[in-house]
Amino acid sequence: MQLSGFRALDLRLLRAARRARKGVHGLGPGLITGAADDDPSGISTYTMAGASFSYSLLWTSWATLPMNIAVQSICARIGIVTGRGLASGIGRYYGRHWLYPIVLLLFVANVVNIGANLSAIAAAVKLLTGVPAVAMVAPIGVGIALTEIIVPYHDFARYLKLMTLVIFAYVLGAFPAHPNWGAALAATFIPRLSWDADMIQMVVAILGTTISPYLFFWQTSEEVEENESRSIVLGRVPGDQMRGLLHAAHIDVLAGMTLAHVGFYFVVLTSAATLYAAGQHHIKTAAEAAQALRPLAGDGAFLLFSLGIIGTGLLAIPVLAGSVAYAAAELFGWREGLSNTFRRAPQFYGVLGLATVLGIALNFSGLSALRALFFAAILNGVIAPVLLVFVMLIARDRRVLGEFTAGRVMTLLGWATTLVMAAAAIIMFSTLG
Repeated sequence: MQLSGFRALDLRLLRAARRARKGVHGLGPGLITGAADDDPSGISTYTMAGASFSYSLLWTSWATLPMNIAVQSICARIGIVTGRGLASGIGRYYGRHWLYPIVLLLFVANVVNIGANLSAIAAAVKLLTGVPAVAMVAPIGVGIALTEIIVPYHDFARYLKLMTLVIFAYVLGAFPAHPNWGAALAATFIPRLSWDADMIQMVVAILGTTISPYLFFWQTSEEVEENESRSIVLGRVPGDQMRGLLHAAHIDVLAGMTLAHVGFYFVVLTSAATLYAAGQHHIKTAAEAAQALRPLAGDGAFLLFSLGIIGTGLLAIPVLAGSVAYAAAELFGWREGLSNTFRRAPQFYGVLGLATVLGIALNFSGLSALRALFFAAILNGVIAPVLLVFVMLIARDRRVLGEFTAGRVMTLLGWATTLVMAAAAIIMFSTLG
């Protein structure tokens, strides 16, 4: 019986590998996590980078890519090998007391980002339809939350994978902008970074929006959920099959993060070619960028950019709400997972729903969206370096991962990312006064 079980597992892994080679439908948590990284809040940051500094910061798109791949691959490894989420692993091996402030700060930061993303989606819908943005925030937020709660996991995961294709709207939208490809290529492969305070702050902002704590929790927990949905019992997988799962997860992360950074690159490129060239250096939101693109690059660029905002927002909000629900459930020992029904995991879905409702409420609080995002950036600046230390400790801890600890290259990249994020936090706090 046991041998036949292993053979069945081999067949499942073989089918999974074949699906992975067929494209988007064979990929999973890594693809979704990567695309969610290009949420409207992130797009706003990338837009400001292009509008303020032209092509100069295009190199940051590839410079941050290895960091994202390393961290998210390690998070995927933790989920696959342990069969547990990130918060559960930290609590079990390093003490739950660390988790209380981390999860609280994550909850607040994610609520702010959910609110900002809802505002961006509603603003983009207004640009396309004329419907007042304030009338769209609540229906969009409630619709997303109900979809996440009601729709079965397989269907919901399929929806999220399909939504990742909206990243290409940013790619296609760049061509009507007619960028200076020579200048863009030079800025891509020849990094330039002055010690100008504004440019340093922008690089810090890019790091903060690209390497985000909520992605760590989501990636780890979704690896568990994805494999359980395929009837793979993590923690009991033989060595060779485990290596196959880890390799497939790494390819998945590589695909997702590459997609995210392609979107990142083309948003900066489009903004530099249009907004910077037209002297519009003070664009602050993705919706403002879409509106400003219309007279500069035509209706096509405007439409594609607007659709990109809507699509990435619809993708990112479930990830933001889901990641904090996973973290809270693991902290308090609640039943968790999108594959569970509301009846079976009421606390998990309660946190998910509460985060979304509070995000909706922020839009009616009178709080400036830019001020809220600034506040969220501070919180993420606190969380990211601390959380990355735990991720990297687990990555090399044989008590946790046994023989499947992270390799030297991933470990080196992971610790380098931790140091970079710590330095970014220090720079950020030094400029607050």
